[in-house]
Amino acid sequence: MPRSIDVSSVRATPEDLTELNAKGFDGVVGLRLTEVSPDRVRGEWAVEPLLHQATGVLHGGVHCAVIESLASTAGWTWLNRAGGPGGVALGVHNSTDFIRATTAGTLSAEATPVHRGRQQQIWQVTVSDDQQRLIARGQVRLQNVGVGA
Repeated sequence: MPRSIDVSSVRATPEDLTELNAKGFDGVVGLRLTEVSPDRVRGEWAVEPLLHQATGVLHGGVHCAVIESLASTAGWTWLNRAGGPGGVALGVHNSTDFIRATTAGTLSAEATPVHRGRQQQIWQVTVSDDQQRLIARGQVRLQNVGVGA
């Protein structure tokens, strides 16, 4: 039986949130959160053949999904910080640029805020390889839902 994770508290650890998110697409990708705070979320995953497109490089949709996952986790964490208004942050726009193709290795991503308001948030996410080269970057606009409820 899976253990219960209290997602109502920003004290949820990166491991707790990784376990929670692993029940969906993040689990298929193998995304592991390594840092979670109201001001930054970091994660990493291994580039596996399962995630390749037909040409043998990492599928761009993986970048889009990871970028959205990190931004959404960051937005939720900010809303639910100590003294925060509560609620959830849902992605309403994702714009991702693919900078460099990759076929293997470990990628890391970092989400940082551009704007955090009462109704919406915007988070920027960068994806780098294990040599610190920029692989992709994205910006996600989130709608704050259930704020103050």
